[in-house]
Order: sequence, then C-alpha cells, then structure tokens
Amino acid sequence: MYLLRNTLRPYAWGSTTAMAELFGREPSGEPEAELWIGAHPGAPSALVPPVDGAQTLDELIALDPEAALGADTAARFGGELPFLAKILAAGSPLSLQVHPTPAQARAGYAAEEETGVDRGARERNYKDGNHKPEMIFALTPFEALCGFRNPEEAAQVFRAVNGAIAAEGRPVPELLEWIVAELSSGHPAADRLQSVFRTILSDGESVRPAVEEAAAASALSAAGTEFARELTTVAELQGFYPGDPGVLISLLLNRASLKPGEAIYLPAGNVHAYLSGLGVEVMAASDNVLRGGLTPKHVDVPELLRTVDFRPLGIPSLTAGHTADGQEVFRPPFEEFQLQRIELAQGPDTGRDLPAEVPVLQNGPAVVISVRGNVALSSPAGSLVLEPGQSAFLPAGDAPAFLRLASDSAQHDDAALAFAVTVGSAPANGGDEPRLDLPA
Repeated sequence: MYLLRNTLRPYAWGSTTAMAELFGREPSGEPEAELWIGAHPGAPSALVPPVDGAQTLDELIALDPEAALGADTAARFGGELPFLAKILAAGSPLSLQVHPTPAQARAGYAAEEETGVDRGARERNYKDGNHKPEMIFALTPFEALCGFRNPEEAAQVFRAVNGAIAAEGRPVPELLEWIVAELSSGHPAADRLQSVFRTILSDGESVRPAVEEAAAASALSAAGTEFARELTTVAELQGFYPGDPGVLISLLLNRASLKPGEAIYLPAGNVHAYLSGLGVEVMAASDNVLRGGLTPKHVDVPELLRTVDFRPLGIPSLTAGHTADGQEVFRPPFEEFQLQRIELAQGPDTGRDLPAEVPVLQNGPAVVISVRGNVALSSPAGSLVLEPGQSAFLPAGDAPAFLRLASDSAQHDDAALAFAVTVGSAPANGGDEPRLDLPA
C-alpha cells in the first residue's frame, strides 16, 4: 500500500471553508474546489515517499500495470487506473455540462486529433478518448440540476415565470412565450425539449433580455409560489452568470436536493450542474466535458446537441447495497468504479451499532480516503494510519485489506468515516454504457 499526497484544485467556484471544516484544519484562504485522488495525468496523486523512481501514482502504475491493477483490470482499461475520486466543495454553481458516450468520445477525440486542434485550445472539446460517467455522494446537504423534466412540467414552470413578469406590469418577452407554446405543442417529448434547449443556446441577442426579465421578476415573486425553488434558482444563477442562457435552461431540468448520505449518478448525455454542497465524487478517469451554459468557457452548440440525451428522466438516485461481509456499497451502472462507505465506532454515544473493523471492497486496485477520524488501514503488505484528508492506494494484489479506528484517533460522538473506491463490474453486454430510462 502507498500513502498519497493529493492535489487541491482552487477553481473559482470552490468553497473557501467547507473542505477545511471537513478535515479539521485551517482554510488556505483561497477557493478549495476539488481534491483529486487518483492517477489522472491532469493532477496525479504523489507517492509519499517516492518508490522505485516513481514520484506519482500514474508513474508507479506504468512501471508494472499488471502488478498495480491486476491482469484483468490492466487488460480492460489499457494499463491505466480507470477511476478518479474527488472531494468536491461547491461554494457557487458549476457550469451546465454533459459527458459523451464511449463511442462519441473516441470519435470526437480522433476527429480533433486528425484536424490538429491543439489539446490546450479553448475550443477543444475532447481531451482524451474516454467517457466520463460519474456519481456524487453528499457529505452535506447538496443541490444539483440533473436531467430533463417532462416538457409539460417545464411548461408550467415557464408559465410561472411569465406570470411573475406580467404581475410586475411588464411585457413578457417573445422568447419566453414561445418556450411555453413549444413545450406544450404535443410533439414527442424529446423533440420539444431539444427545440427549446437549442433555441435558448442559439437565439443570440434575444436571450439576455429574456434572462434579465425572468430573473428580476422571479426574485420579487418567488416566495409562496408553487415553483418557488425554481424561481429562486433563476434569480440566484443570474447573480452568478448575468444574462447567461443557462439561467433559462435550469428551468428545463430536475432539481435534486440530496441529504447527507444520499447519492445520484450521471450517465452519458445527462445535462447537469452542481449548485452547492460538499460531496465525494467518483468518475471514470477522463476530462471530457461539453458545456452548455453557466460558464464563460467555450460552448460548442452543435457538438453539445449531438451529445445530449433529450429524453425526460427522473432523478437518477443511487441506493447502497450491502455485501455478505457487511460492506455498504454504491454501484452505479458503470464498469469503471464503485464506492464503499465505511463507518467505524469512534465513541460510546454514536447511538448506532457500528463495527470496529470493516473489510475494504477490492475488485482489483482501490483507493481509501479518510474523511473523519484517524483510521488504520492494514493488509498482508503492511499498515498505514490515515488522518482526515489523507488517502492510500492499494494495488490489486494487496488483499485482503481492513480498516479500523486508529488507536490515536480523537474520541467524539460522530462515527469515523472513510470511503474506498475500486473497479466496478464489467457490463453484461460488453458495450457502451447504457442510456437508462429512469422513473420520473
């Protein structure tokens, strides 16, 4: 096993306090958005200390992929760690975005490589040939937009916005009136949503005044209305991204409000944006993001439209299962990863019957992350004590591994909390990830 030192990304949307409070340390004084744990070339975790000339986890894996990953994982994923874990702290909304299917990613990457688009160029869409399905587990109350509402419900939300504008004695912009008519047209649901989505992103000068009118009226009229949360969101997003088309697109999307301990997963084509909160995010090890608003960054509308799944979907909630060994595991329908939550008794007053030791779920390689309390990780190869915010890499052959409370962990009422990420199960059909029909 290997102790890791991870990179903290200071993106502007990051909270300045949430991660420091989680780990019990002083804030850095700048945004602390994402803590990356893995071997992604954008910010690979460092080995503490370096081993056999390898400074980082990706270098260690490259020395002997089969030893680090196991023969099966090395063969399935081209000798690379297939997942990336993050602690994510959103202090303000992230961009609206969507991720491609494996086939779309391969084709898009190959096309940009062939045409010579610089990998660092602002207009570059595909940084690699991989897809990027993901999940988020809420550590605090967590707010997100994800997937399209039924168009009839979206029409009701826009009617509420238009009513708020009219109530202020102002004319309703033609774009907003057209949106209600289009969403109510009776055409196939996905066609209606695609038409409105495309028009909002492409309508140029008519969009900004519509956003401004919608936001101003929503700020005054949200309280006590049926769609108070949606109208409040419009006003809040306008404050962060004035005039951005994504402010209106938010009204087409489901609002997911997660309690601590709840999770959602995001398959290819699902338009989403994290709004606020602290969570554990796990994804396939890719950096392919197509943005659709709430951002000053490049928005490639034609490519975005080819990537988005416009079918209305319910919120893709993810419920934990339990193994015969009592492991609590979140298994999204992706082959790259699965997430284990590990709680350990830390004091006499937790009010719950918690184990003193838990086996780490290992389906090939794994990373273990301590979030609360000092935990001891042990295996036939040795042992490590992980403090809050620290993590370790377990090679495939370093099994079985167990986690227990470290003897020097401070005692308090809350249970010690850690997470492990390991490789998921291969899809039954061996093909691209499914686009799932979810209950509304």
